[in-house]
Amino acid sequence: MKEKFAAQLYTLREEMKRGIAPVFAELKQMGWAGVQLSALPEGHDPDEIASYLKKYQLGTAGVHVGLSRLETDLEAVLKETKNYNTVDIVCPFLSSELRTIDGYKKVKQTLNALARDSKGFRISYHNHDFEFKTTVNNQSALEFLLEPSVENEILAEIDVYWVKKAGIDPLTFIQPYTQRMPLIHLKDITKDAEETFAELGTGQIDFKPILQWGERSGVEWYIVEQDLCEGDPMKSLEISLQHLNECTKAIE
Repeated sequence: MKEKFAAQLYTLREEMKRGIAPVFAELKQMGWAGVQLSALPEGHDPDEIASYLKKYQLGTAGVHVGLSRLETDLEAVLKETKNYNTVDIVCPFLSSELRTIDGYKKVKQTLNALARDSKGFRISYHNHDFEFKTTVNNQSALEFLLEPSVENEILAEIDVYWVKKAGIDPLTFIQPYTQRMPLIHLKDITKDAEETFAELGTGQIDFKPILQWGERSGVEWYIVEQDLCEGDPMKSLEISLQHLNECTKAIE
């Protein structure tokens, strides 16, 4: 299972400004099998990123690409994604004006159209907690977007922190997405009243059953993201990776 553990680069957005290569080198040395590309420094060279991935033998657990760029620059996105040696493209966020019933319906249509225009690639959607605040067709907007049907080509990239933040049990919520979630975001939630971001194993979420479900259900990458870290983000990732490795030993 260790070959499926990836670090989300949004966690290291400040560190990458000082150099992408040393960040990749440190992640590889720490024991990560891959990275998910996001929040790369402005003006970065995609070919250079691809060369670093090869140099440090890091797999690519998909790329996060904003909806506007997917709509206006799809050909270039597909070229970069292929160069990064992945087939996974994830829409990571929606602007506030799209967080309405009509907005979610439009987003679902748009992402399905993009999926049809991106044969050989997979389009997923990454959630926060705001999708649970709108109801579409008698279900949460997130469940509407990710409806597990043949007609719907949008795959899930569930972020378990945001599900828990919305007051829902993550293990229960992910059940319908068997074989429809190649990527999953793992982050913990603190035990205090603030319920903010935490390193894996230090908060409320039990990750062992989530990993067990993932191994039965088609998860290809377990991606750790910590939006905000109280201390050194690299140290936070190290703590989370250590917990994943401990969970792996317990499961195996």
